[in-house]
Amino acid sequence: MLLEVRALHAFYGQTPALFGVDFSIAEGAATTLLGANGAGKTTVLRALCGTIRTSGEIRLAGRHIRGMATEDVARLGIAHVPEGRGTFVRLTVEENLAVGAITRRDRAGIGEDLERTYTLFPRLSQRRRQQAGTLSGGEQQMLAIGRALMLRPRLLLLDEPSFGLAPRLVEEVFSTLRTISRETKVSMLIVEQNAALALELADHAYVLETGRIVLSGSAATIRSDENVRRSYLGY
Repeated sequence: MLLEVRALHAFYGQTPALFGVDFSIAEGAATTLLGANGAGKTTVLRALCGTIRTSGEIRLAGRHIRGMATEDVARLGIAHVPEGRGTFVRLTVEENLAVGAITRRDRAGIGEDLERTYTLFPRLSQRRRQQAGTLSGGEQQMLAIGRALMLRPRLLLLDEPSFGLAPRLVEEVFSTLRTISRETKVSMLIVEQNAALALELADHAYVLETGRIVLSGSAATIRSDENVRRSYLGY
């Protein structure tokens, strides 16, 4: 397993938000975390990145990473695409992508990954000299994903990649994520309100309710679960 999480608790101040969460992500697999608003999905991603107080166990490729500084977690290969995209609006597209590779020293590899990102997202190539703040919402989402890929991550954390996007752009973004998953073998953990899309992309799924995992299984098994269909898929 690439990522193993055991008995994970998380806190905002003194207020608990996760209660003994257990899950794992296989090398090269896409995993989705489903749940209603407020269930704790974003909190899980923040806990993995080390941005909130936690207890329990988080292992990346067998190495204990809970309690590490956020920048050290990133150096080990966990890249986070937060909800709201987090682009640097005054920097150009290319400058934003360069920020994603700031911890790397392999110039040749960075150049290759930059061109690969432009191949995955041709719109970004067309706008490489443009200020990120002038991009559309869909283009900013593509830029946020591209910037995360410039880290050359082992694990990509995606928080609501479809948020605020028109349906056509949502399908475009998820089509690219499928390509990334298939061709680069980077592992993914996807938090997404569009459960049908997330389950189509994922190999495995977990359902989170009020800070606890209540259901897990293959994406196909979760998709066929009657409660999941009624609560998240609308049929």
